[in-house]
Amino acid sequence: MTQTLLTGYEPMTSIDAITSGLESVGYISTRQISTAVFLALGLRKPILIEGPAGVGKTDLAASLSRWLDVPLLRLQCYEGLDEGKALYEWKYGKQLLYTQLLKEKLNEVVGDEQSLESSLGKLGSFEDLFFSEQFLEARPLLTAMRQAAGSVLLVDEIDKSDEEFEAFLLEVLSDYQVTVPEIGTIKANVPPIVILTSNNVRELGDALKRRCLHLHIGFPDHKREQRIVQARVDGISEDLLNQLVSFVQSVRDMDIKKRPSIAETVDWAKTLLLLHANALDEAFVRDTLNVLLKHESDIAAVSGDVPKLVRQATDGKPALSGHMAR
Repeated sequence: MTQTLLTGYEPMTSIDAITSGLESVGYISTRQISTAVFLALGLRKPILIEGPAGVGKTDLAASLSRWLDVPLLRLQCYEGLDEGKALYEWKYGKQLLYTQLLKEKLNEVVGDEQSLESSLGKLGSFEDLFFSEQFLEARPLLTAMRQAAGSVLLVDEIDKSDEEFEAFLLEVLSDYQVTVPEIGTIKANVPPIVILTSNNVRELGDALKRRCLHLHIGFPDHKREQRIVQARVDGISEDLLNQLVSFVQSVRDMDIKKRPSIAETVDWAKTLLLLHANALDEAFVRDTLNVLLKHESDIAAVSGDVPKLVRQATDGKPALSGHMAR
């Protein structure tokens, strides 16, 4: 007998349902990606996604959030990130203002108490307010735990944080709860779907890897990249789409500093449409290489091969004349 697992994210009933759901919000998944998401939900494990920049790692988290209609909480990691920025902080300015108000009302608070001990006792009842909910500033981790209907927690570029923060994060994500000493333990009613991304700036610890499902996302193949562009750019013809994706895929095979990301392919497709192009030609490609490539050295390296790359992209035939707004 199959038991239905209630996770709080009931639309994610199968791998195929995840693929379809993500596609409904414009994310073209693969069997491998959808399987990782399905298992992460069933096993209640974070997904550690590695791969080059610009292949859709963070977009997966954003797309899950849109599809499931739950909040996306994003924690951007960097060197020096500490628990306070990730978990919670006290609103010190508000606490200071409260202190000044309390000072002005001191006589009213103490009232007719006759002894120092009884006066301190009365003041003591106000001290707890300093560390109560009204002075608490929740950061992404705590906010994610508090979402009644669940959330997607994106811990972006975990490889840029210090090892100490990585260890702290493990404790939080193992039990999906956090403790604020002055308030108590806050446990997620519906554990967030956690996605960690890494661009391999540094090697992550084995402890983190053991506790996560590992997923590598590389650059898409030709067919998938076509579908991604189609999902995000309206009105592009099949011929033009095929040519620009062929060109981009060839550029990625070259020895350059930064290979074009999916976002840059999409931007280039939009550029083509904006300039009313219906096919690639050498002049147009040279004029717009800066949309695709972000380093001058890469532009210089690719420029010499533009005629060959355009011929390949247009399948050896002369490029059709476009109607470009030059």
